[in-house]
Amino acid sequence: MPIKIPDKLPAFEVLKRENVFVMEENRAIHQDIRPLRIGILNLMPLKINTEIHLIRLLANTPLQVEADLLQTSSYSPKNTPAEHMKMFYKSFDEVKHRKYDGLIITGAPVEQLEFEKVNYWEELKQIMDWAQTNVTSTLYICWAVQAALYHFYGIPKYPMERKRFGIYEHRLNNKTAPIVQGFDDIFLAPHSRHTETRREDVLKRPELEIISESDEAGVYIIASKDGKQIYVTGHAEYDPLTLKEEYERDKAKGLQIDIPENYFPDNNSNSFPIVRWRSHANLLFSNWLNYYVYQITPYDHLDA
Repeated sequence: MPIKIPDKLPAFEVLKRENVFVMEENRAIHQDIRPLRIGILNLMPLKINTEIHLIRLLANTPLQVEADLLQTSSYSPKNTPAEHMKMFYKSFDEVKHRKYDGLIITGAPVEQLEFEKVNYWEELKQIMDWAQTNVTSTLYICWAVQAALYHFYGIPKYPMERKRFGIYEHRLNNKTAPIVQGFDDIFLAPHSRHTETRREDVLKRPELEIISESDEAGVYIIASKDGKQIYVTGHAEYDPLTLKEEYERDKAKGLQIDIPENYFPDNNSNSFPIVRWRSHANLLFSNWLNYYVYQITPYDHLDA
């Protein structure tokens, strides 16, 4: 089944060209089916790119999905046109009365700030608390993982000497966890971050389980025992050129940045990267939608 998104959203035409099954709103209303309602709190600076990345993966499922793009009210993005935000995004105040089957909270380029110094920290805490009762399962990505683990469990983040930047091997600690159904014993995933969550801190919390980790990149997938919170420290959603674009952007700014590890053939940044994480990215999102959202969420969501 397709994902239902506004037909004027830039992601619509991009994904149609990729033969991703997206459905415009006018067609969706004629289908007698209850779609999964998924909120996407998009904290990334290049919001249109992130919309494409996430909607591409949410569409790769037999379930019909309806996505709401959400933003914080306490911070106005600088890298996305205001017209786009006004047309396609809802504020938390507009949706806080609703129930969602699933919620995705993305990473954000604020990881080197203390949490309390982030402009929208108080609002984000409110949203994360609201999700505990209004959302069946929440998927946290990259910095959002660190934010949620700090907020709910007091788990700190730690700065790293070098940015964790590239494609890394991961292993499964629990091969029977639903979130990794179909995963290979060793699989690849992208990372791009300056800070880390340490496994010893997670292990102190009996409510949490480390499902997957990497010798190079550290903990990767953490889940709460009740399945209401799934934490993914990397960026499985990245498309083939995202790391290349980040690398070239930082170089152009004169920042100290190493070439992404295990990404370019022969470490030649002029070469086109070979994608080796796409299948597991699709599995990750389809497993989350199926096992943690669809199989658990009630058929009738009664909004207040």
